[in-house]
Amino acid sequence: MAQLSDDCFAFGGPMMSVDEAVGIIAARVTPVGEVETVSLAQADGRILASEISAPLPLPPFTNSAVDGYAVRSGDLPPQGEQAFPVTGRIQAGALARESARPGHAIRIFTGAPMPEGADTVFMQEDVRVDEAGKVVLPAGLKPGANVRPAGEDISAGHSALKAGQRLRPQDIALAAAFGLTEVEVRRRIRVAVFSTGNELVSPGAPRAAAQLFDSNRFMLMAMFSRLGCEVSDLGILRDDRASLASGLKQVAAAHDLILTTGGVSTGEEDHVKAGVEDVGTLVLWRMAIKPGRPVAMGIIGGTPFIGLPGNPVASFVTFVHVVRPTVLALAGAMQQPLVPMPVRAAFTYKKKIARREYVRVNLHKAADGVLEVTKFPREGAGLLSSLVDTDGLVELGEEITQVQPGQTVGFLSYASLI
Repeated sequence: MAQLSDDCFAFGGPMMSVDEAVGIIAARVTPVGEVETVSLAQADGRILASEISAPLPLPPFTNSAVDGYAVRSGDLPPQGEQAFPVTGRIQAGALARESARPGHAIRIFTGAPMPEGADTVFMQEDVRVDEAGKVVLPAGLKPGANVRPAGEDISAGHSALKAGQRLRPQDIALAAAFGLTEVEVRRRIRVAVFSTGNELVSPGAPRAAAQLFDSNRFMLMAMFSRLGCEVSDLGILRDDRASLASGLKQVAAAHDLILTTGGVSTGEEDHVKAGVEDVGTLVLWRMAIKPGRPVAMGIIGGTPFIGLPGNPVASFVTFVHVVRPTVLALAGAMQQPLVPMPVRAAFTYKKKIARREYVRVNLHKAADGVLEVTKFPREGAGLLSSLVDTDGLVELGEEITQVQPGQTVGFLSYASLI
């Protein structure tokens, strides 16, 4: 487990910006040290533990980029057409058996190695074969056309994949192109997830008239899974200081991160703060973010703890901006800044200065072809439908106080957030 000091997050302050919070997390969280070797088939989404330098150039040999005819550039027709005898045929995967002869062409196929002496390929669509079986080549082709030199893509020794990369399918393809069958990755982050509150019951359990089925826990576990974590579903902690403290202490040693949802506000029945302080150290973190703001963060037995708000939209937004960078830091991954896409607003909105806000929107193409966003018609951080029936969030920075139709705003699709 990654063991953190009790004052790791002791940064204080009345209200913190999102950027300040992410910076502190990235700087102060210690990554897990364990490394494991996995097959390429199991590497998608894992965090690369060590750099991979190209063990060979790509492509490893000079080859034809098209089906056609290989010739020496010195034989290219200066003007008009010229007929060339065809001597030889090279298929992909086969070696060239003879060198290119002056004034001759060699039939070649895509991916086949270039014969010695030849450095240019005519596409078969641009030539014709005459009655004598000679290939007639037009003038105007540049020397070196339609040829892929060895190392054109990546040179041998190049730093191809960096430590800390979250591996994608294209990264795995590159490792396979090097002939690798396995890669070294950080082990998966182990996360314990609780919900808190007497008003909650798990789906499938009997529900009293004044209770709700717990939805946040399942949303957050799915988000963790998309980040490549091993998730322990630890159910619901009731609104009792002693049971909260006991439940949190029990899981700390076996996990890299503890997450709760609900109970982090300042109400009389919000016991998470006191429960954490009984078994660890907590700094109540109030972020300048809407929806969100009440977020608790601390350390229990060396394991980081994060408490998110109970409203589902606030929980979703603060997960993206607090939990996601924490998981990346724990995993030894490069931080992946969220880059909003510029789109045109088709709504009016007012907000407070010095606070970042996220507005739920739908994206569509307007009649003039410009991408445009419309705001979800209802407010409220408790509306699950506002997450289900929208395409993403518009990010409004701290300096913005209002949005008018036609204004350019930054859009974050839900697909880009995890």
